[in-house]
Amino acid sequence: MTNTLSKEQFNPSYNLQEWRQGYESISGEYEYWIEDIVGKIPDELEGTLFRNGPGLLDIHGIPVKHPFDGDGMICGFYFKDGKCYFRNRFVRTEEFVKEQKAGKIIYRGVFGTQKPGGWLNNIFDLKLKNIANTNVIYWGGKLLALWEAAEPYGLDPSTLETIGIDYLDGILEPGDSFAAHPWVDPHSKFNNGEPSLVNFSVKPGLSTKISTYELDEKGKLLQHHKHIFPGFAFIHDFVITQNYCIFFQNPVSYNPLPFIFGLAGAGECVDFKEKEPTNILVIPRNGGKPQIFKADSGFVFHHANAFELDDEIIIDSICYESLPQVDPDKSYKNIDFEKLDPGQLWRFTLSLKNKSVESQLIESRCCEFPSINPEKVGRAYRYLFVGAAHNPTGNAPLQAILKLDLHTQERQIYSFAPQGYVCEPIFVPKPNAKAEDDGWVLTLIYDGINHRSSLIILDGNNLNKKPIAQLNLKHHIPYGLHGNWTSFV
Repeated sequence: MTNTLSKEQFNPSYNLQEWRQGYESISGEYEYWIEDIVGKIPDELEGTLFRNGPGLLDIHGIPVKHPFDGDGMICGFYFKDGKCYFRNRFVRTEEFVKEQKAGKIIYRGVFGTQKPGGWLNNIFDLKLKNIANTNVIYWGGKLLALWEAAEPYGLDPSTLETIGIDYLDGILEPGDSFAAHPWVDPHSKFNNGEPSLVNFSVKPGLSTKISTYELDEKGKLLQHHKHIFPGFAFIHDFVITQNYCIFFQNPVSYNPLPFIFGLAGAGECVDFKEKEPTNILVIPRNGGKPQIFKADSGFVFHHANAFELDDEIIIDSICYESLPQVDPDKSYKNIDFEKLDPGQLWRFTLSLKNKSVESQLIESRCCEFPSINPEKVGRAYRYLFVGAAHNPTGNAPLQAILKLDLHTQERQIYSFAPQGYVCEPIFVPKPNAKAEDDGWVLTLIYDGINHRSSLIILDGNNLNKKPIAQLNLKHHIPYGLHGNWTSFV
């Protein structure tokens, strides 16, 4: 068989050396009014964009093996009166403080970072570092830094100073986790039509326990349910409808022995099973009996949305043909994008009546980090915003923001190639918005030539137009993961 390379593969939209620089640790903590602005910040845009991601990618000069092992850093963009104030702070977890004081790595990471000294210094050490680096959300008057394998860390929303582990007023116990992908149901039937926060924790093993939580707008527990499912489950994200929580149990196995004996990180012990199906776990939010559906093999990190339609559940997700394996002998900065499967947007239709699953490819362009209007969470929706590759085919870094009209299939795209690399887009509805896409799309981009980051404000109605505003920071922000917009300022 002849391997034919596409034009995009011969002419990539990115410079690999420039892209790598976006994974350098940030040198310090800053706070200042952003004054280098191209365009104008909308006067109606008032509130705060909080973002989280690995800000420290080395410990006193020793690099972590994978960016997901990096210590979490929160960024706050505070908007008021047409101006924006920036502040960033590292999450001072117990482990972060001890390692900074020791001046060396003293904790193992999930994705391959080991303590110095080889396997003899890592054997039987199963304590994982709480990196608090994946998401941040303001809920119930609290700002919480989230990582799915541990308790949340509370922060002061005004200063970003670390308060400490937050057990959510007794909802969690020591050792409990609170996942990094909560959803806000804007009109929960379990909270008299008021907003509620829905989240989960997972404890994998030979069988997997999934616990779901629902909190009201003051942070009080509305309901908490636990379910046991057969087999090991590697679950990063989930999705909700008005009546269900839905999880994709990706087809993987886990051999803990290399981790136990200090030979590998826990993430390196996960093995993708391409011939096995994906289990879709449908759990009623009221604690009823779950259902399990079977879908074709694949791997899902992130979901876009889900909703119910008569006796069907529709789920839109970013899917990969396989899970990229963590290679302990190769730096994550030396990635060969062309050898990896791209993330693509798929729609899964579950028939509650026939217990069947149908799947359909919606967007073939490489994409990740989907975002929607928060009023449409768990409900039928029309518009999706997502980070995307510049070229329509092949795998590549995310350099563009794509808007997809799910009714007409119209696509709008704004690309920052060749020197710009985008992070997760966040859709912020305008005050008194009448249309679903009537709002702003906020995303942080890394400028590979000038080694700095900028916050971009795009028009949600028309992504083809140039940015409404570009807020240039005085430094770079390492590639982040997730964040949320709040009216707090």
